[in-house]
Amino acid sequence: MTKYVFSKFVGLTLILGLLHACGSKPNPEKEEAYLKAAETLVADESFYPILDEELFYFNSQRLDTIGVNYMNEQEAVEKLMKLETWLAFTTRDFTAKEKKSLQDRKYLPRAIPIAYDGLSIIVNNTNPDSCITIKDFARILRGEVTQWGEIYPSSKLGAIDVVFDNPLSSTVRWCVDSILGGKEFTNPNIGAVKTSAAVVDYVENHKNSLGIIGSNWLNDKRDTTNVTFKKNITVMGVSKLDSATKANSWKPYQYYLYNGNYPLRRTIYALLNDTRNGTPTAFAHFCQLPKGQMIILRSGLLPRTANMNVREVIVNHAK
Repeated sequence: MTKYVFSKFVGLTLILGLLHACGSKPNPEKEEAYLKAAETLVADESFYPILDEELFYFNSQRLDTIGVNYMNEQEAVEKLMKLETWLAFTTRDFTAKEKKSLQDRKYLPRAIPIAYDGLSIIVNNTNPDSCITIKDFARILRGEVTQWGEIYPSSKLGAIDVVFDNPLSSTVRWCVDSILGGKEFTNPNIGAVKTSAAVVDYVENHKNSLGIIGSNWLNDKRDTTNVTFKKNITVMGVSKLDSATKANSWKPYQYYLYNGNYPLRRTIYALLNDTRNGTPTAFAHFCQLPKGQMIILRSGLLPRTANMNVREVIVNHAK
């Protein structure tokens, strides 16, 4: 009796399975849409130096490769929300509204932190003032200070010419959110070019300029120790105190990102919405693996998960 009932149950299950299979026809349009969105990730332009290298190593090991389109952070997130891509690299997590929107459409958005970088303040090499406080940086962005002499009384440089990479970049958004508490810039001397490289060029050629870019654009590639910044501009030290000196100001070196001394540290996220755990998911996780984290370490940024050995060195100066 038991055997008969079991056989009936198996038979019924097979019939239902066949009926279900016959009724679930593949959707060519849906398949094509997924594959098209999986071909390319999007990223804020400021991540170009590290992502290009990550993609080089990732794609060299796989048949199912992925490309990248660089743009400003706002456009990158918009493409992710419109399902035109499954992966975006930003300096922020999903907002509650964005996450709910995707979840309501039966998606499972994930924010994967992969690294930390420093928001860097750069000035022309002829500028004698190389330290600034967080307080004064905020005053510049708010328009409370517009002249170099208002911060450094002996300065003869005149107006502070502030330049960002792009009006909609992660750099601008982070300054608004984290430095100004969500309030927009009011300084009339603030402008933007198009790219991080253009910020470096602009500062190099304008004595009174002050540029803001991601720290991964600063490393001198000839120095494999990541302790040398580009020679054509000066990277300012930043202090948390009310008065900036060389002793209490820090530059965005890896160790100062690691120990918290450098105050303008931000997290780099892989915003993932891949419905099938395909190539976009594989690349996001590659950036978390030892090889991907080592690439981040070599770029001058701070890896999110890699083990770091910190050694103290005592230098004995010859008398």
